[in-house]
Amino acid sequence: MDGQAYGRDGTKEKAWIEGEKRKDDDLGQKEMLRGHWGSKTEFILAVAGNVVGLGNVWRFPYLCYKNGGGAFLVPYLVFVVTCGVPLFLLETAMGQYTQEGGITCWKRLCPLAEGIGYAGQLILLYSCMCYIIILAWALFYLLFSFSAQLPWASCTNYWNTDDCVDFSSQNRTFNRTGQMNSTSAATEFWERRVLAISGGIEEVGSVRWEVLLCLIVMWVICYFCIWKGVKSTGKVVYFTATFPYAMLLVLLIRGLTLPGALQGVLFYLYPEPDRLSDPQVWMEAGSQIFFSYSVGVGSLTVLGSYNTYNNNCYKDCLWLCLLNSGTSVVAGFAVFSVLGFMAHEQGVPIEEVAESGPGLAFIAYPQAVAMMPLPQMWAACFFIMIILLGLDTQFVAMEVVMTSVSDLFPAVLRKTGRRELFLLFFCLTCFFFQLIMVTEGGMYVFQLFDYYACNGTCVLFLSVFESLAMGWIFGEADRMYGVIEDMTGMRPNPVFKLCWLYMTPLVAFICSLVEYQPLTFNRWYVYPGWVYVLGWLLNLEGQIGGLKDLKLFLERLSSGAEMEVLMTAAGESTDK
Repeated sequence: MDGQAYGRDGTKEKAWIEGEKRKDDDLGQKEMLRGHWGSKTEFILAVAGNVVGLGNVWRFPYLCYKNGGGAFLVPYLVFVVTCGVPLFLLETAMGQYTQEGGITCWKRLCPLAEGIGYAGQLILLYSCMCYIIILAWALFYLLFSFSAQLPWASCTNYWNTDDCVDFSSQNRTFNRTGQMNSTSAATEFWERRVLAISGGIEEVGSVRWEVLLCLIVMWVICYFCIWKGVKSTGKVVYFTATFPYAMLLVLLIRGLTLPGALQGVLFYLYPEPDRLSDPQVWMEAGSQIFFSYSVGVGSLTVLGSYNTYNNNCYKDCLWLCLLNSGTSVVAGFAVFSVLGFMAHEQGVPIEEVAESGPGLAFIAYPQAVAMMPLPQMWAACFFIMIILLGLDTQFVAMEVVMTSVSDLFPAVLRKTGRRELFLLFFCLTCFFFQLIMVTEGGMYVFQLFDYYACNGTCVLFLSVFESLAMGWIFGEADRMYGVIEDMTGMRPNPVFKLCWLYMTPLVAFICSLVEYQPLTFNRWYVYPGWVYVLGWLLNLEGQIGGLKDLKLFLERLSSGAEMEVLMTAAGESTDK
């Protein structure tokens, strides 16, 4: 690659941008056909609703306490600056510049990397099938929150076993040996009432009809949230993206006023500087950034594509990244203050009650609120927050897939009424494919797809390919600098160039190598060997687009003569 092709004066990149603009005399017409956000506020709220999700509440606080408390914030902030913000800005700018979805934007910017777009949409498709299951569970809990007595607070229900222990007996005088052989009422409600979980993935069992009805309700809500495109999505996010913060504030204030809250907060943030020498701490911080910032799959590209060309996406991205990370930290106070209260009431160390993921949302936190005065009210507040946090992420993912497919087939899907019909087909297809996840063995299937097809190495590898494509093939990052400057009037900090070229792909690649751990359920159920094979096939399916692009790039790079073609937006020479 000619190091002088994109010099500091930016002459060649500016000429390229002007040439691309001349090709886009119909940009205004494209915006009219696709639509755009009614205001900057709609864009900010939509992106905030997408990136601020369940992981901020149930994953970050647990990782923070597990990896050195306040000391964990050091590697976390390092990776925010070197990976999270650069990729966030890159993807948003790609969408805003091209006014295209997650697939067609690559056709315009770097045709050789088009497979990245297809792979990202496949991951989002799997995510749409998995994420909404969590919302169905949360709705199930919300409905039971209005019971005269919370069903997960006692052992007098038909689903409870002789080993069940309710909260009144889990106190300082309770026999520790007996407690080790017992199961909490909250755990039994989750495993025996909600899931009715079978003995393994081979035992599918019957459909859980109550959960199925909750799932149908959530699909109907999501359908009407986005059925008119950004016109409806932009209005819905005024509520769905803001109300969770009101609920979080209420739960935070309540949590901090409980006995034992201070111990919980200290446990959450007490710094252990010696943990910074542990490579695993740094790897988990890096992995959390890639997952919580919704990068790698094209979501930010699609949301940015509905901006006007001259929107200041540079400033927007900085504020949104600050909001995302800030929410994670504040959510930790809300979670661990309540866990500290629960540990105080039971007279056990906080380590014994700290959970992450579904274990926090559906066992630990419900168990804690059942110990409070007015438990029904606090349970309802918590599950409303969970539903709204997840609802934003779910319907934005659906909108991203819809936009990407519509931009791929505009002549078919932009006709009147076609979008609504295709969205209905999309929802029904996902619904029927995910029916197995609401059976008695459905939790095992859910974990399989969530772990291998929606997260993990597939997202990390796509982030590697994306950084390499835009940082090296597209024009050594200089061209993207010129694009952002032309749109916003501001040239990004030079640190972003170093990140796009070196730091981001390197960190994503290293994290992808060390992130994997064999999938288990409840730390005791080990999946049969064929499940791991199926899981890796699902994982590779999400990476195959990027791997194909890398293969083509290496083949063309070895030819030498076609290097100029690799650096063009549409396969033409940069000199044209």
